[in-house]
Order: sequence, then C-alpha cells, then structure tokens
Amino acid sequence: MKKLKLDQDMPIGELKKIEDFLPPPNQLAIPEETVLVTLRLSESSVNFFKRQASKHRTKYQKMIRSLVDKYVRYYT
Repeated sequence: MKKLKLDQDMPIGELKKIEDFLPPPNQLAIPEETVLVTLRLSESSVNFFKRQASKHRTKYQKMIRSLVDKYVRYYT
C-alpha cells in the first residue's frame, strides 16, 4: 500500500471564497512622472544592475530609479 503524501500548499479544511480585492489592469499601468537626466555611473554598478534586472526579468534603469526613490523617501 502506497503512503499518501500531503501537499503542504493545499488548503486544509473547508474552502471559503473571498471577494476580489485586486485593482483592474488600467489602475496598475499608471505612468510615472519622470525627468530625463544624464548620469555617469561606474561600469561595475551598471553591470550589477543589468545582471540583477535580467535575473528578475525587469529593466535595470527601473531598478536604479526605484533605489533612488527609496533613498529619497527615507531621508525626507
């Protein structure tokens, strides 16, 4: 007789339907107000962000912008 394996991700007990709480797609695609700047960064920093962006399937410039934004929020 085979031993039954339980999937740890499966719910246990009675299931309960919850209301949809996610915003519609048009609210997710809010354009950001950005300003074009020229900035010189070290090659190693840019390569780091490019590798990480590729790994996480995003754009490296967006990652850098997010980092700068978080820095500004922390110090304001």
